[in-house]
Amino acid sequence: MTASPTGLLAERPASASALSTIGLFAFVVVAWSLNWVVMKLAVQEVTPLWAVAIRTALAALVLFPALFATRQLALPPRADIPVVLVIALFHMVAFAALMTAGLIFVPASRAIVLGYTTPLWVAPAAFLFLGERVSARQAIGIAIGMAGLLLLFRPGSLDGSNKTALVGNGLVILAALCWSVSIVYTRAHSWTATPLQLMPWQCLLATIVLLVLALLVEGAPPIRVGTPALVALVYNGVIGTALGFWAMTVLNRRVPATTASLGVLATPVLGIGLSAVILGEGLDPLLVLSALTILFGVAVGVKGRA
Repeated sequence: MTASPTGLLAERPASASALSTIGLFAFVVVAWSLNWVVMKLAVQEVTPLWAVAIRTALAALVLFPALFATRQLALPPRADIPVVLVIALFHMVAFAALMTAGLIFVPASRAIVLGYTTPLWVAPAAFLFLGERVSARQAIGIAIGMAGLLLLFRPGSLDGSNKTALVGNGLVILAALCWSVSIVYTRAHSWTATPLQLMPWQCLLATIVLLVLALLVEGAPPIRVGTPALVALVYNGVIGTALGFWAMTVLNRRVPATTASLGVLATPVLGIGLSAVILGEGLDPLLVLSALTILFGVAVGVKGRA
């Protein structure tokens, strides 16, 4: 039995759409995996607050004309002002600044693992502040994830006399907690505009706050930035932030939330590999085991929520 020409034509758009969706997933995972590596390179020459301020400003410079060209640029509706403030301050400022500062003291591979513990904090926070019920499967997922986290902080894994390592780990965990605040509020908010329409304004607000903080805390901006750090900042602002967020927004509209959440779990795994290859950090078997355990716990919790 042969397919009719009409049937063949009908299948092509679906196939093309599936391929483009897979391509977008691959782009997001690679772009976000490299984010950690390039920021590790950037902070070797640029102080953390200035690094985050520069990359956020670059993202805004890409997003404003892009949305204007596609006729999506508009002032945020009054109802969306709170979510603009929360995402800008807790995610783009607090999370990004704390995570970048932590990268000065800890390897990028370890920072990636700690950063992706965020979903473990979201479920209990949503229970406390939004009244969302934690299912048995979610509780199991959280327990598995926490067990993976404890592998990183087992007795003897950290030198108590090494204050910089302790500070670095603390900064990254605090960053993950700030990100979870942003996620929980985003979940509770009733959106008027789309997330993509609001992102340029979030980047603009975050850039202003970061510039003020950088001037107050770190002083004058860097006058000379080497080529590796400059390329890293441009990559992070344009590809990792602006284009990465756009691609994830498209994915969130095409696939179920659970599929999107599980898909991006490949990001820290690839990030660890890229850190080993590009930064020469090596592959710590216990770190890999911890990462896989945490991600398995997150996957169980995400599917439980679905």
